[in-house]
Amino acid sequence: QVQLVESGGGLVQPGGSLSLSCTGSGSIFSSAMGWYRQAPGKQRELVATITRGGFTTYTDSVRGRFTISRDNAKNSAFLQMNSLKPEDTAVYYCNSPGRLVNWGQGTQVTVSS
Repeated sequence: QVQLVESGGGLVQPGGSLSLSCTGSGSIFSSAMGWYRQAPGKQRELVATITRGGFTTYTDSVRGRFTISRDNAKNSAFLQMNSLKPEDTAVYYCNSPGRLVNWGQGTQVTVSS
């Protein structure tokens, strides 16, 4: 049973930064990993992905502000978020886009002055 645990969220002012972390058990980290977010009243969206070899993709709204990375040896993935905007407010989750497993609890990110 794969378990994913996200951490690092919080309350930050517009323009601020946060660094999210995701750790997991099982073999999921042998695959590409992604960070998703779900804002109130909206569908969950994929915002960034990284292959095991380090190739990254980003949705247009976060490109240039967010950076996804991973540590394969530690079964971990990370999301560095800079220049945060109020519209980045959401619960953030990690998972594997190609082989979704049970969602973790996520970590709340709130961008507000």
